[in-house]
Formats: sequence, C-alpha cells, structure tokens
Amino acid sequence: MPIPSRAAGTDRMLLRDQAFRTLRAAIVDGTLEPGERLNDAELCEWLGVSRTPVREAIARLEQIGLVSVRPGSSTTVSALDVRATVEAQAVAAAMHELAAREAVPVLTPADLDAMVAANDDFAAALAAGQVDAAIAADDAFHGVLVLRCGNRRVTSVLDDVTPLLRRMERSRFASLTGRSSVAQHAGIVELARAGDAEGAARANRDNWLTLRP
Repeated sequence: MPIPSRAAGTDRMLLRDQAFRTLRAAIVDGTLEPGERLNDAELCEWLGVSRTPVREAIARLEQIGLVSVRPGSSTTVSALDVRATVEAQAVAAAMHELAAREAVPVLTPADLDAMVAANDDFAAALAAGQVDAAIAADDAFHGVLVLRCGNRRVTSVLDDVTPLLRRMERSRFASLTGRSSVAQHAGIVELARAGDAEGAARANRDNWLTLRP
C-alpha cells in the first residue's frame, strides 16, 4: 500500500512547537506578565497560527507550570511560585550535575574555550545590567556540558524545568547577587580542564543551587 502523506501532520507539529517556544519565551522574559489573561483569538493573531496549535502550545505550557487553565473559563500566566521554583531548582541542579559528570571526560579544548568565552560574556552582561544577555550567556556556558554529555533525557528534563528558574533568575541577574556565578563558572572550567569530573559535577550542581527564590 502507498505510504500515507504526513506533511499536514508535520506542519501542524512545527506550528505547535513554534507557538510553544514563542509563548514560553514571552512568559519567561516578562512580556506576558504573571496573572495576565491569555485570549485564544489574540494569541492566534499575534502568532499567525490557527487555534489548534495555540491550544496545543497552551496545554504544554500548563504541563510545565507556566500557565493555569480553567476549562471553559480562562487561561492565565502562572504567578511566580516559590515552591514550584524550589522543586525545579532541585531537578535542574541534579541534571546539570549529571551533565558535567558525563561531559568532562570528553570535553575538547574548543569546548573549554567556548565555556570561558560564555563566562566572559556573562560577566560583561551582568556589569552592564543586561539581563537578557546574561541569561543567554549563562545558557551558553552550561549548554556546552549539556550538549557534550550526549544524554537526551537530561536535555528533555531541563527543557521543562529551566523556564521556571529563568523567570525567578531575571531578578537575581539584575542585582549584584548574580555576580558570584562568574567565579563559580571559572571554577567549573578549571576543574573540567584538570579532568576532575566529580569536582566539576559538584561545582555545577552548587552553582544551580545558589538561586534563592
């Protein structure tokens, strides 16, 4: 029998993923504020997609705790939740500890250089009060270890929990308290350069536990 065409289904998945990523970013960066009501028609117009991808994206956002849905009533951006953030922090710290432990033995000099460059960008962004740039640089720094560990489950779990932390960290990176991470990052690099996978793993975990919701 002929193989059924999956083009329509693929297009829908791409639209759903695009809507999800855009809405997630808008919630994390504060464009959509805690408690703000989300209207399907307005979201469809803004995103340029139909209702179905929007509703599928909303369902995913609800699953990871970024929106609250009252069936038949309303959808709102979730309030900042200290308990949810603490839970997400514990999971993220464990995942980043695992990522470092698995990545350090296979890191290349180019990987270490990329981490140093990302930390330099992070420090410069903090000094300039550029919160978005600081978060992007922090993602780039830790992203080297996540990528090199090669564990897809780590990536999947972090995709779910990191947005909850980033909402809270925006206030941290806007203050002096985020600057301790620069030295912590440098310590992680040195441990990795020395081939100390366990030391780097512990330091990476501790870095993610410094956030105080």
